[in-house]
Amino acid sequence: MEKSPVYEEFGDMTDYEIKVQNFRCLNAVARKGETVFVGSSLCELFPISEMLQNVEPRLRVYNRGIGGDVTDGLLERMEESVFALEPKKVFINIGTNDISRPGYTRERLLAQYRKILEMIQTRLPETKIYVMSYYPVNRELPGMDPEHVREMFGARTNEELRVVNAELERMAAQLGCTYIDVFDCLTDEHGNLRVAYTIEGMHMYANGYAVVLERLMPYLLEEV
Repeated sequence: MEKSPVYEEFGDMTDYEIKVQNFRCLNAVARKGETVFVGSSLCELFPISEMLQNVEPRLRVYNRGIGGDVTDGLLERMEESVFALEPKKVFINIGTNDISRPGYTRERLLAQYRKILEMIQTRLPETKIYVMSYYPVNRELPGMDPEHVREMFGARTNEELRVVNAELERMAAQLGCTYIDVFDCLTDEHGNLRVAYTIEGMHMYANGYAVVLERLMPYLLEEV
């Protein structure tokens, strides 16, 4: 399984493998037919269950995000992250790490993403799939070293993210999935991720996720 970045090792298991094993343990006591969020760190760091306690505590969401993950990794852990839970809804946010990595191609990312969607539709035909757009980034934070930005972000520019988002929207329509724009609600007047929302230009604080949750609420409450 291809994973990024290098995961810390604990005995014979990496941190990544421990998280997947923990999902297996959690799934054993989880309720089937609920809502699942799956993806990388932008998913894992989304405190959605805590936030919903203040908005709509009757909604039960299982977070199956793993920081640093890529589409290859998610394809390998679909059983633990989606299938075992038999969710009525699944919200997907995966692929930004693919864009950041050397050798990224848009064609491969979209092919991998399509595999994910088709796997869910084949295995769980009654599950409603929501394709979340990628969040914007901010490569212009004060004090950021340009060389470090290029190394950390790679091809992950807002221009590329907008292009890929448009492709994901088309793919979602082709496959009968629901696309959700969570890009523009997070941008400043220059089209960058708002400074107040971001830790280092990519990841977000809870105030940014609060904006995302507001955008997602109609879909979370939607009857399926």
